[in-house]
Amino acid sequence: MAGGPRRTRHIPIRMCVACRQSSAKRALVRLVRDRTGAVVVDPTGKHPGRGAYLCPLRPCWEMALRRGSLEQALKTRLSPEEVTRLREQAATYPEAAPAP
Repeated sequence: MAGGPRRTRHIPIRMCVACRQSSAKRALVRLVRDRTGAVVVDPTGKHPGRGAYLCPLRPCWEMALRRGSLEQALKTRLSPEEVTRLREQAATYPEAAPAP
């Protein structure tokens, strides 16, 4: 059908468990509790298991680990090793969002 209205593509929206800001799914980092109970970063966003999303900003990761919102969202307890690994991952993210 030529000249018809163009359909806009659906963009999934997710919420950061730390700052509670909604954003496009691909703009956030997904963490997943897999079948073994381990919490891992899911770069593809497709791993099976219970997922939670965080902004790719260091303060959000620190807040989620400090307040326990990540544990609550994933319905699990993080081991000290997992917390250490997630803090190392958080260190790779910027302190603040880049200016537009």
